[in-house]
Formats: sequence, structure tokens, C-alpha cells
Amino acid sequence: MASNSKTFFAPQLFIPSGVTDISFYSKAFDAAELRSWRNEDGSIHVAELSIHGAIFHLHEERSAKGQFEPNKIKGVTTLIGLFVENVDAVMEKALRAGAILLSPAQSFDYGYRQGDILDPFGHQWLIEMKI
Repeated sequence: MASNSKTFFAPQLFIPSGVTDISFYSKAFDAAELRSWRNEDGSIHVAELSIHGAIFHLHEERSAKGQFEPNKIKGVTTLIGLFVENVDAVMEKALRAGAILLSPAQSFDYGYRQGDILDPFGHQWLIEMKI
């Protein structure tokens, strides 16, 4: 197996135990499921996904390690920034796929266009682009 010589971030997003449907990510962001490990009941243990080459993982929560899915703690511990070519188009697609709008896209004087959404598992995404 070839090693990856490039350093990059690969977020681990915690989801509730028992989840079988993670199609939100493909519908909202065109994410491709690269591989997954499932529990005996067919639920996700770990899934590796890619959004145009950017890898992230979904992992069932691990309470014993203090790693909870956001809806359980009614909050978030991280905001996922996703840089795209068209903020408005990606946000609209995500909303149609089931995301909740937290703040509409707007252009800021510091040179970014950004908007916030909440995915069905409670993760907050900052959809953004340089302008």
C-alpha cells in the first residue's frame, strides 16, 4: 500500500449508533462513499467519504471516549468549512437534501461569501468561497 506523502485534514464526524442511511452527503455535496464498515445490523460503524477529493469519515459515536454526535449534546464542537465554487448553488442543493439553514449566504468585506447549514446529524457546515 502506497503511503500518502501529503498532509491533509480528514474530519471524523460522529453520528448516532444505528444509522443506516447517510445519503444526505451524496445528495447535498455529491460525496462519494469510498468504503464503509457496517455493524451486524447493517448500521454504519465507519464510512469514508470524499467530496471532490476531500476525505472525511462518519463514525458511530463512542460515548466511552467522550465522542458524541452533536444532537445528543445539543451543540457542536467544530464547524466544518467547505470551500466550493458556488456557495449559493451548494447551499440550495444541501437544503433540498434535508439541511437546515442557519444563516443565508452573504458576501463579507474580508473577501469571502459564506453561509451556514446544519446537516441531519447535527453537524454545522460553513459553505464558503473566496470572492
